[in-house]
Amino acid sequence: MKIRRVQGSLLLAAGLWMLSTTSFAAEPHHAPMHKGASDVTWVYPVIPKFGGVHPNPGADMQPDPNADYKILVDVVTGDPSSGHQLGSLNRLARLVNLMGYAKVPQDHVHIVAVLDRQVGATALTNAAYRKFFDKKGKGENPNLPILRALKKAGVKLMICSQAMAEMGLKNSDIDPSVTVTLSALTDPVIYGHRGYTYMQL
Repeated sequence: MKIRRVQGSLLLAAGLWMLSTTSFAAEPHHAPMHKGASDVTWVYPVIPKFGGVHPNPGADMQPDPNADYKILVDVVTGDPSSGHQLGSLNRLARLVNLMGYAKVPQDHVHIVAVLDRQVGATALTNAAYRKFFDKKGKGENPNLPILRALKKAGVKLMICSQAMAEMGLKNSDIDPSVTVTLSALTDPVIYGHRGYTYMQL
């Protein structure tokens, strides 16, 4: 009797599971939320082409144009071997453009960005990039245009020499737009003492 009850429970559970999976499979596929992004307006107050900002003057928490902002950004997200520009660098450019959109003068915005861990490979010259990722003479570093645009906009770009050593990179492998610093471990401490707010992308 007990065996029949157990078998019945198992059959009921299996039936409910099949019903639930069938109902999920029958649900319509939802398009990604960014599908209609082509209709959205983007502006580029400081850095052209990168880090677009969607205007929303009525939104809360707008940066104060009279304040002085000091920000240390630890850039750790992304795969430099992908052959595409890192999204974290585009978000960094958006930070700069957001300040510009809010009418914060550029001399009131002090941003230092550390290309940390594997993200340091985004700072490679084209020749070093091809060699490091075994491109066999083809391809360019897709991150150099945005890095140079960030530097032109006043962002101080740095790369951790400890991460470089782990990747077997030399100072000469790094694009001139990026400064080689001792360590991404000590940078936040040093800039923290200078009054910088820490942010990670």
